[in-house]
Amino acid sequence: MIDVQASASDERLRRIEVVTDAALSQLGVTDLLEELLDRVREVLGVETAEILLLDVHAQQFVTAASKGLGEDVRPGSRIPVGRGLAGRIAQEMQPVVLDEVVADLDDQTLSGQHARALLGVPMLAGGEVIGVILVGCDRPRRFTGADVQLLQLAADRASLATRTQASGLDRTAALALQRSLLPTHLPQAPGVDMAARYVPGHDAGVGGDWYDVFTLPSGWLGVVIGDVSGHGFPAAVVMGRLRSALRAYALVCDDPASALTLLDRKVHHFETGNLATVLYAVISPDRTTMQVSLAGHLSPILAAPGRPAEILTLPVDRPLGVGPRQPARRYTEVAFPSDAVLVCYTDGLIERRGEVIDVGMDRLRAAVEPAPAETVCARIMTPLAAEQTTDDIALLAIHTTGRRLP
Repeated sequence: MIDVQASASDERLRRIEVVTDAALSQLGVTDLLEELLDRVREVLGVETAEILLLDVHAQQFVTAASKGLGEDVRPGSRIPVGRGLAGRIAQEMQPVVLDEVVADLDDQTLSGQHARALLGVPMLAGGEVIGVILVGCDRPRRFTGADVQLLQLAADRASLATRTQASGLDRTAALALQRSLLPTHLPQAPGVDMAARYVPGHDAGVGGDWYDVFTLPSGWLGVVIGDVSGHGFPAAVVMGRLRSALRAYALVCDDPASALTLLDRKVHHFETGNLATVLYAVISPDRTTMQVSLAGHLSPILAAPGRPAEILTLPVDRPLGVGPRQPARRYTEVAFPSDAVLVCYTDGLIERRGEVIDVGMDRLRAAVEPAPAETVCARIMTPLAAEQTTDDIALLAIHTTGRRLP
């Protein structure tokens, strides 16, 4: 005797396996969605199937894949969100079943225009609708609860694939942004040699730490290192805006404190809620002196021949973005001896969990000796190679090699 209940359970399990098959993971996103729709059509016995992704900014659905809808529907086709079935699913964030489509259904999808019965479910990610899957029949059809569950499984599988793709695209965009903002090669400037390092502390590979060096029309050399609060792509975007703004202010300000004052106003007005620490220094054309201003940033280390490296004792003003009213920002003029090296860095280089920051400062100071900038950076970074970095690290070394008259 055939066990009808067991056969039904076996068939249900087979249907579930069709849309959750691990082999789908071996496909690229486009091929996976196409294959998924083929399997959905087979197990549900429907004529049409389509995946529409929601473009929130455009308020449009974008066709990611379709089956049974003819050559007119291609990936990338767009339709307004509208009030049809897809729009209703996106709004209610629940499956919608239409066992018999009424003639005046206000639906702009081809499934809605041509089907006699429709089933649609949301694609969800992080509690938000990112798209919908619609299936249709060219005849009236009563979709069961099992049908809904199966299509929702397919939607979850499609959501995972598109989220993975989006995450990869975001990471690619973030890396491209970081590369565009952190100079691959530092500029050539007479009288100094320079080297830098950047190590991301998170999987995104980007963050809010940055360094910058530029020559001003006056011949002074601008040196910047900064740290925007937060991590990942959002911090990198803010960092990029601050970097560009500071370069602009450097052209119109006579000293680094004035430039940081303007940058602070920008943060308060356009970057509300963000905080940043910045060191901005300018080195004289003859490379004998520098003016340094600190906006909440760690003091640089200066190592000159014949004496131990020292953490410069400088006034530290408040970080950018802290309070609308602040005392006037200050800068300090510091001698830059011949064959000395200036080391600027962010806190990820010295902070360790369970350790007071002074220990890290002393460790860094002990590693800095007068030498070419590349040698100094390599010596500082070598002990960190085996460590698991949890915060971004930026390091910039400036070594004086000679004198240039103004």
